[in-house]
Amino acid sequence: MNRNRKLLVTFALILSNTMAGLDGTIVNTALPAIISDLHGIQYMGWIVAIFLLGMAVSTPLWSKFGERKGNKLAYISATAMFAVGALLQGIAPNIVWFVVARGFMGIGAGGMNTIPFIIYAQLFKNMKRRAQVIGIATASFSTGSIIGPLLGGWLVDTFSWHWVFFLNIPIAVVSILLVALFFQLPVNLNHHPVDYQGATLMVVGLSAILVGIQLLGTTSVWVTIGLFGLGIALLWWMNRVENRVTDPIVPNRLFKNGKLMLDFTLFAILWGAFVAFNIYIPMWAQGIMGLSALIGGMTQIPGSVTNFVGSEIEPLFQRRLGRYGIVAAGTLAFLVSFLGMALASQQASYGFLLVMGVFEGLGLGLCFNVLQVAVQNDAELQDVPIATSFAYLIRILSQTFMSSIYGVILNRALQSGVTASRHQITMAMLNKLSNSKTSGSLP
Repeated sequence: MNRNRKLLVTFALILSNTMAGLDGTIVNTALPAIISDLHGIQYMGWIVAIFLLGMAVSTPLWSKFGERKGNKLAYISATAMFAVGALLQGIAPNIVWFVVARGFMGIGAGGMNTIPFIIYAQLFKNMKRRAQVIGIATASFSTGSIIGPLLGGWLVDTFSWHWVFFLNIPIAVVSILLVALFFQLPVNLNHHPVDYQGATLMVVGLSAILVGIQLLGTTSVWVTIGLFGLGIALLWWMNRVENRVTDPIVPNRLFKNGKLMLDFTLFAILWGAFVAFNIYIPMWAQGIMGLSALIGGMTQIPGSVTNFVGSEIEPLFQRRLGRYGIVAAGTLAFLVSFLGMALASQQASYGFLLVMGVFEGLGLGLCFNVLQVAVQNDAELQDVPIATSFAYLIRILSQTFMSSIYGVILNRALQSGVTASRHQITMAMLNKLSNSKTSGSLP
């Protein structure tokens, strides 16, 4: 591919990061209005978890699809699913429809968010150049994250929450067309037999574990234990299958690579932590402070700006501090944010939320790039695609697990409050509380 084609394809793929950034913050901004309109505050954890579940079970499968049919077709298919899922959410008449459509969109996002990083490894053999492109991709995610709260808040306040989902559709169409027209890279397709048994065991096993976690606190603890045990058993069976197939979904040799395992572990810890801020801080601003969706969504902006700053300054300091020094600096920034919010009272100011967002975004910007490049550098050449997608899977599993735990904490607190009020406060009232348009009707 010549330079102009590379630029156009890279631009198209970077649009996927913009869409991911938009979806993350724009949905968090609109979430209070969505759960109020569809009467779904009890399903708030599911709205987050089902999207992550769809991404989790599909991510390794998309990389294998790319190996067999080409990454071009894989990206186009995944992005089309993402766009259709967005459309279905925008027209959702009830909470069940919305949750199912969110899961469908998550399956598309599993490929749309990971295939570009595999393609970058194909297009840019020079590691320094690839790191720069990944930095630009991260910056585009941050840009989408900055625009999302402003645009989402304005759309919710001026029109309705439905419009936040229609926004990504034209962007997806442009990205698909550019990749379809200009991405022409000869590749050696994988013609080994498809590991259907391993794929089925992985999907069902992961689903059982994640559904069990999501049901924690809402049903008998034995249901959670049973689903968790079933999931572990199925994944153990999958491991046995992967040892004897020609082309395993997740090669066991990945787990024998010490550096790679450390990269995966860091991904799991850091991404499981930071997702809490993105989900619940807009809720804090709108539900506790009584602010509009626009102002509530703006709590995401400082973090998006410092995410961009962190991703840009990380290469400047990596030579001096090393990869793990950079990760340590990012983790320290996370820690400041999380400790601040853990110690904050209900009377904490809006400015305090913005300052905590600064530290949260800086930590994410410092950690993401260095770990993404580290995974591709530490993996064997043949394993770069699956290691890239598996790193994404680890992040998604961690986010899903922790968002479920956060959802259980929230639901227990809500139920405790309702009981303590002797049911003078109801769940229906709490549904109205987080929407500035309906909170005024509450006692």
